[in-house]
Amino acid sequence: MDPRVRRHAEIIVEHSTGVEAGDRVAVTAPPVAEDLAVAVYEALADRGAIPVMLYAGRFGSSRAERAYLRGVDADDVAEPEHLTALYGNVDVAIRVRADDNVTELADVASETQAAFQRAYAPTRTEMLDTQWCLTQHPAPANAQLADMSTEAYEDFVWNAVDKDWDAQREHQQQMVELLDPADEVRIVSGDDTDLTMSVAGMKTLNDHGEHNLPGGEVFTAPVPDSVEGEVRFDLPLYHQSKEIENASLEFEGGRVVDYDADRNADVLGDVLDTDEGARSLGELGIGMNRDIDRFTYNMLFDEKMGDTVHLAVGMAYDECVPDDREPNESAVHVDMIVDMSEDSRIDVDGETVQRDGTFVFEDGFEE
Repeated sequence: MDPRVRRHAEIIVEHSTGVEAGDRVAVTAPPVAEDLAVAVYEALADRGAIPVMLYAGRFGSSRAERAYLRGVDADDVAEPEHLTALYGNVDVAIRVRADDNVTELADVASETQAAFQRAYAPTRTEMLDTQWCLTQHPAPANAQLADMSTEAYEDFVWNAVDKDWDAQREHQQQMVELLDPADEVRIVSGDDTDLTMSVAGMKTLNDHGEHNLPGGEVFTAPVPDSVEGEVRFDLPLYHQSKEIENASLEFEGGRVVDYDADRNADVLGDVLDTDEGARSLGELGIGMNRDIDRFTYNMLFDEKMGDTVHLAVGMAYDECVPDDREPNESAVHVDMIVDMSEDSRIDVDGETVQRDGTFVFEDGFEE
């Protein structure tokens, strides 16, 4: 086994989830990620945890998921209550992504996929109430999607995962301290993006490799009805096994009132029509991981890139929303990315805190 796989497992169990003796742990990993699953089990044994392995299901075998979704009517897709119950009885959930075929779900009807998202929402909520971690094993299909050799993709993934997370946390905390007390954020990029939103009272979180591995972002939840303006996502989105290019959204009163894309605009429309909450923003995220320096069609990495902002339509994370407010609720949480490296800025309460990808607390920032 590549020693970097065992190192990856150690980071998951020690840094990301802090597994302790007696913890009940659910590990979801597809067969192509078996090496990482084995290494995780070794690390769990060392810590005295009690694991259970899930090879199929929402984040396991995409072939099994396709078989089910092509064989069931969208109206008959129901919540997997037994899986919800399992997550209600575990302390830690570890989810590993890896693909044999990144387009496995391409011939599943979009309405069936949307129905499955809605049915799965209570299970996801239960899982998010655990100490959870989502990570990536560098499978050949994911390397192919990233237009990289398998070896180069392995280097990319493990270099992004195995880093000084304490130093990354300290770097990102500088942005947390600017954003957390703020009232208004404005995102401007080129001629097609000028978006304002309130973040007043919302909590800003520092993602340094715990829930997401790799980490590398600062994120919060916009006040749902405050978002105004237009945004064009100049980096593509890979969703439902289809590529959405140059997606654009127009917001009024916090709701998407118009949308378009150069490719697969219908898929974007299906996302927005999933439920009532899918047309509002659930997340504003700012990428700050300089070691993720290329786009790979994998949102777990791409949203962390330096020089980017990402916005998610749909569900807001409860941790970002004070107890006295209702979070935006949806069965979907779909991130889309704006390249902020040129002709761009982020304003916080009228002050520019990032220009052309450089933060106010970094060398090279220009007023």
